[in-house]
Amino acid sequence: MNRVLVSSLLVFMLGSASFAAAQTLEELPFSKKLDLAQVGDEEAQMAVASTFENGSKETKKNIVEAARWYREAALKGNIEAEYRLARLVSKGAKGLTKDLPTAAKLYEAAAGAGHLESMNAIGHAYQNGLGVPVDAAKAVEWYRKAAEGKLAVAQNNLGILYLNGKGVERNVSEAFKLFESAAKQGDGWGLNNLGGMYEMGWGVAKDRSKAATYYKQAVEKGIEPAQANLARLMPATPPPVAPVTLN
Repeated sequence: MNRVLVSSLLVFMLGSASFAAAQTLEELPFSKKLDLAQVGDEEAQMAVASTFENGSKETKKNIVEAARWYREAALKGNIEAEYRLARLVSKGAKGLTKDLPTAAKLYEAAAGAGHLESMNAIGHAYQNGLGVPVDAAKAVEWYRKAAEGKLAVAQNNLGILYLNGKGVERNVSEAFKLFESAAKQGDGWGLNNLGGMYEMGWGVAKDRSKAATYYKQAVEKGIEPAQANLARLMPATPPPVAPVTLN
């Protein structure tokens, strides 16, 4: 009797475990995720928003709905949701008004909470006056925080400011170090700009061979200006001249 009871209990437990494993959010159909989002599940709200942002086999791309669900998650304090909502609002879409000041506020709030991509984004906003007044010093401040967090794109952006002396005293050696750090992470613009430093001999000994190597790597990352840079260093070889036979 006890053996039967234990056996039945074991089957029930195994069955329950299998059921639970099949119910991970990632495996649920979109309709079920939407049901969970509507009752306030934050993780489901993020998943639904992402699906609407990118579209899927189950639902069409809908930026307005994506923004709506990112906003719901952001209201719960989800920092990634603030960043993604800001990104959508900064571009706008049909049915979603482009609002740079709101995007900047969202970026800055997320950046203040430690979100690296938002630090870079608000730095970019201050550098270019996107929803906030142009403030190169603040751009440097936010880029530096993100660069210290090893975010390659921020390292490259901060390097540009050091190279041009915007918001900070010009320092080509520091610019070189930042471009090099970004390039080591495979950042396309970091690779291109590091090539430029070697070509010009800024912050490092001039080396056209290394410059060409980094330009080539940048081309492979899809950085179009790197192609022109590479062509400048490695002009096309003229076709060989056919030998002339004298009779």
